[in-house]
Amino acid sequence: NTIRNMKLIIAATLAASAAAFAPSKVAQTTTSLSAFEGELGVQQPLGFFDPLGMLDDASQDQFDRLRFVEIKHGRVAQLAFLGNIITRTGLKFPGDIDFSGTSFESIPNGWAAVDAIPDKGLLQMLLFVGWLELLVMKDVTGGEFIGDFRNNYIDFGWDNFDEETKLQKRAIELNNGRAAMFGILGLMMHEQLGGSIPIVGQM
Repeated sequence: NTIRNMKLIIAATLAASAAAFAPSKVAQTTTSLSAFEGELGVQQPLGFFDPLGMLDDASQDQFDRLRFVEIKHGRVAQLAFLGNIITRTGLKFPGDIDFSGTSFESIPNGWAAVDAIPDKGLLQMLLFVGWLELLVMKDVTGGEFIGDFRNNYIDFGWDNFDEETKLQKRAIELNNGRAAMFGILGLMMHEQLGGSIPIVGQM
C-alpha cells in the first residue's frame, strides 16, 4: 500500500507540475491565430501545428503560459530520457542508497525502480523536486524570454551571442524537448510491452 500511495503521489506531482510556475494572469483581450504563426518553434514541415485548437481565440498571455509549460516539460523529458538511457547501459552510482545496504546497482531500470527504492528515498526525491519547483526553477528578475531562469546570476556566455544565434539555440532546445517528450513516452510504453530496442537493449 505504501508503494502504491507513493506512485499516486508521484503521478499527482507530475500532473500538477505543469502549472507550478506558469503565469496565472490571463489577458481579457484575445489575439488572432495568425499572430502566433511567427512564434519560435513554428517551422517546416508542420508549420503552425495546433490540432486540438488550444490557441483558438487565445491571448498572448495564454500562449506564453503554454510555451512555458512546453519548455518545462521538454527540459524534464530530456533529463528523464538521458537518465533512462544511462542506467540501461549499466552506469550507476557506487555504494548504497540507504543504511540497510540497498546498493544503487541493485535498483532496476525504468518504472520498476519506483518499487525498489526505499520509501524514505522516494520521499526525499519528492521533497527535492518540490524545493526546486518552489525556490529554484523560477523567473524572479524577469527573464529575457519565457523559461529564462538565469535571474542575473548564471550566464555561460549567453549575452555574448547575437540575436540570430540566441533564437537558433532556443529553437534547438525547444525541438530537443519535443523529441525527448516523445522519446521518454516511447520508452515507458515499450517497457510495459517488453522486448528489445536497438541501442537501448532489453526492456
